[in-house]
Amino acid sequence: MNTEGEATGAQAGAGAVAGGQRCGLVAIVGKPNVGKSTLLNALVGQKISITSRKAQTTRHRITGVRTEGATQYVFVDTPGFQTRHSSALNRSLNRTVTGVVGDVDVVLFVVEAGHFAPADAKVLELLKPGIPAILLANKLDLVPQRGELAPWLQQMQQRHAFAEFMPISAKQPKDIQRLLGVCAKYLPEQPWFYGEDELTDRSERFLAGEMVREKLFRLTGDELPYTSTVVIDKYEEEGNLRRIAATIIVEREPHKAMIIGSGGERLKRIGTEARHELEHLLDAKVFLELWVKVRGGWADDEAHLRSYGYE
Repeated sequence: MNTEGEATGAQAGAGAVAGGQRCGLVAIVGKPNVGKSTLLNALVGQKISITSRKAQTTRHRITGVRTEGATQYVFVDTPGFQTRHSSALNRSLNRTVTGVVGDVDVVLFVVEAGHFAPADAKVLELLKPGIPAILLANKLDLVPQRGELAPWLQQMQQRHAFAEFMPISAKQPKDIQRLLGVCAKYLPEQPWFYGEDELTDRSERFLAGEMVREKLFRLTGDELPYTSTVVIDKYEEEGNLRRIAATIIVEREPHKAMIIGSGGERLKRIGTEARHELEHLLDAKVFLELWVKVRGGWADDEAHLRSYGYE
């Protein structure tokens, strides 16, 4: 995978626009757990953003790139906008969201079809005038009677002057293809930012940490508080082999014991599943070591957050 996004983007963008090329930024925003990361992966056609049922899974700006014909879409997935807690971690997540929405060509505002909660309203307030926003009523497959959506859509139009409405299921390829066609209309005619075969601007090292964190969340469920993170201590390339050492950071000793599990079985399973996913993603053999450390109060410590890669 080519992850040298910025350098290649400069090369791709040199010179005049070739063949009517279009390229632009598409922000994906919404409250936690509305399916933003699943949508990003479907739009890119490759898993680059982690998913789980746990709220606050996405914590960083993730850029996904898809190039079709003369059009290059640069999708920017954001953390779910946080309204329930006021920790330093959540303030960092919200800064990431607000920093994205004002500097794109079009916004995809993702809500669960037929629902609109106060948390959705908080995100809606962030949308900037002058930037077209498309309402994506996601999880359409969970709506028993599609006809019931009509009055809801009318209410949503009264809340914001959306450029378009699209009821979709992010798991349906035909819906994704339809969405790509709609987004293309809003992208300016200009050279591509990235090379034709690039999928993300994130490094393999970053993706390794994200995959470990996904397995951590998926295999601990609601038992583990969201105040846990993963730090990559070592990332070495030896031909087609990746040697990776990572530390899972938690706030309390009981959380550490929970992750390690009886006889170390849970930690072993987290490592095995993360390794398999990384081998598929990187098309390489992976040797992965995992450790667990306690850092009390890290999620409310600005210095710790910066050292762990949060903006």
